[in-house]
Amino acid sequence: MTIEVRPAAVDVETLRCQISDKYTEVATTPEKGFHFHTGKPLALMLGYPEEVVDSLPAGTVESFAGMGNPFSMGALRLGETVLDIGCGAGFDTLIAARQVGATGRVISVDMTPAMLDKAAAGAREVAVANIEFREGLAEALPVDDASIDVVISNGVINLCPDKLAVMQEIYRVLKTGGRIQLADIVVHKKVPQDAKDDIDLWSG
Repeated sequence: MTIEVRPAAVDVETLRCQISDKYTEVATTPEKGFHFHTGKPLALMLGYPEEVVDSLPAGTVESFAGMGNPFSMGALRLGETVLDIGCGAGFDTLIAARQVGATGRVISVDMTPAMLDKAAAGAREVAVANIEFREGLAEALPVDDASIDVVISNGVINLCPDKLAVMQEIYRVLKTGGRIQLADIVVHKKVPQDAKDDIDLWSG
């Protein structure tokens, strides 16, 4: 059975601005409180070991806003090249960088400058040098073809109206035999097109 999936008919630039504004607040004023969980309580709820959370910079942890734990699907291997799509404040990025070790590297992409700044600050704080931060979009990744061993992402793809474009980009950047470890929202019922086309439901 084939189901046609159409991208949401929303103004993508407006949506990106609204999402970026929200996550700028998560980066700069994490104590404010949001309509979604954040910080250490969320990380523990999602199954991250407490000792791992406590080993990360406080600023990184306080702005964590993931949906799951991509490492629950398996640890990364030494020497691998990892892409973190929508890295946010760098929570998963730092974990990944430690897992792949000095012979591996992590490329972390986000569209929100405030989050990238916070992620870079966290990397400097713990002296992790095998990370490269790049501003960019999930639908147009600033990454070379066939250059990535593992793609990780946490609570980001659900915010992209054109998910097919995101998955095509993931396929483009993965090496042959590469893998994906995604944590995100999954719906088990078809979402009405008029709901997908309502920008307030995306950004609210």
